[in-house]
Amino acid sequence: MSFSTNQLSLFVLGTLGLTYPLHAAVNFEKQILPVIETKCLGCHKAPHMENGKLKKPKADLRLDAAWAMLKGAESGPSLVPGNLAKSYMYEVVTLPKDDDMFMPPKGDPLTADEIKLLKEWIENGADFGGWKGNMEGAPKENEPAKPAVVKVREHEVFYKKLEAGVKPADAALIDKAKAGGAQISTLKMDSPLLRADFLTGVSKCTDDSITVLLPLKEQIAQLDLGRTVITDAALKTVAQFPRLAELDLRQTKITDAGLGALTGLKNLQNLNLFGTEVTDAGVKQLAAIKSLETVTLFQTKATAASVKELTAAIPGIKVKLK
Repeated sequence: MSFSTNQLSLFVLGTLGLTYPLHAAVNFEKQILPVIETKCLGCHKAPHMENGKLKKPKADLRLDAAWAMLKGAESGPSLVPGNLAKSYMYEVVTLPKDDDMFMPPKGDPLTADEIKLLKEWIENGADFGGWKGNMEGAPKENEPAKPAVVKVREHEVFYKKLEAGVKPADAALIDKAKAGGAQISTLKMDSPLLRADFLTGVSKCTDDSITVLLPLKEQIAQLDLGRTVITDAALKTVAQFPRLAELDLRQTKITDAGLGALTGLKNLQNLNLFGTEVTDAGVKQLAAIKSLETVTLFQTKATAASVKELTAAIPGIKVKLK
């Protein structure tokens, strides 16, 4: 029996009980650390003086040391070696860019290649090599780092309840919606809830266009129809999305007549009506949506009187009129 050079090498390694690496492991100091230093440490490093003022790490999260990444902060574990789903530092860089939790909030986001390397590094155990980073504030030797107390965010609790019992949408249905002009993305990693918009073709998005989303009605939680050419008729379709929590109708032809269709949406929290023809009559209808938390009425025909009535009907609601 004859062997090629590669086959012989594999045979020898196997007989010696050695593994043959398929590819080189991600090098933290050479491939991950430069990205963190460039795109994260501006906000997430040890307290320091800047322009005469003490600057603390945002959300009490430090990424300037191995121990600090493992410790985490108020947002939960920043890094859990081998567990991508529990590693917050990966989740926030893969969220939709308009998500409030997307990181970094300013400057260039991580590239696809950088995200891929971060993913591979975490999945393979997050090996720091010999790197320790800034030891200021680190626990004493042999003293384990105490995990930070995780603050429960109300919106996270809300979305967790919203996704309960929801099955992920069939990939074929998502592809069909995309073929119809919609952009579809998951709200967060491992969530069945979806975000939809028509931002790549707003002038072509009509009332009929919205119907491509109906097969995904159980999963859609956020919908952006801003600047499209939809009319009140489109809201009859939108009203069929039981888990819709955020709806953007800015600068559309929506009027008071269409808002009545939305009163059955029991999970709607945020509604943007900026630049529409909505009047006090439309605002009055919104009082039936008790789940509302914010309503934007900039450049509408609504008045302060109707806003006062709405805030009285829904305690705690924030209405942006001017």
